[in-house]
Amino acid sequence: MGINWSATALALAVGMVVAGVWYGKAFSALWAALTGIDPADSKRASRRNMVQLLIANGLSAVGLAFGIAIAAEAAGDDSVWLALVVGFAAWSTLSASTLLQHNAFELKPAKLTVLNTAYQLVLFLAMALVIGLF
Repeated sequence: MGINWSATALALAVGMVVAGVWYGKAFSALWAALTGIDPADSKRASRRNMVQLLIANGLSAVGLAFGIAIAAEAAGDDSVWLALVVGFAAWSTLSASTLLQHNAFELKPAKLTVLNTAYQLVLFLAMALVIGLF
């Protein structure tokens, strides 16, 4: 079983770009409205939050790299499609399912749950795509 560490590092970089575009550009106003967090308060906390995001995305990239390598070896298939299936499986079984239950019990708005779960799907598929291509 081989892990392509360059692809894993590139997946991490792509994950950071996805996060920046998703929450920094595309949906920042919607996210702020749904969470009630003032953008100025969010900006003040951004250094700590970016370190946490880097660690979390790094762990996700490594986990996906291992999962994709294990699936490729088991299936005898190292296609991009298999990598995307692993990314989707990781998202649905680990990320989406956990976020859905937490947000339900914390009484978070359904639109926020959709926004964050969609982000996680895009993140996992983008990382899996990068890992699968290399």
